[in-house]
Amino acid sequence: MLRELYPAIDTYRSGWLRVSDLHEIYWEESGNPTGKPVVFLHGGPGGGTDARMRRFFDPARYRIVLFDQRGCGKSRPYASLVDNTTWHLVSD
Repeated sequence: MLRELYPAIDTYRSGWLRVSDLHEIYWEESGNPTGKPVVFLHGGPGGGTDARMRRFFDPARYRIVLFDQRGCGKSRPYASLVDNTTWHLVSD
């Protein structure tokens, strides 16, 4: 059974979270700022989030948090393998 996606929405806040001397993780929030939080983890390795992923959740009900893992998407530095192991990702 196919399900329709919710309408496209913009973020209302975004930034980078420093997780090491080298890495900063990109994050963004959209939807209802006072809604139930939902955190979306993209696939990998090497993937990243994009605006279409916000459409999986009802923006009236949820505070939608997307982030890009180390070395992925808008996180910095892009595609770096230094200090980027499974345990680093779990720690983040």
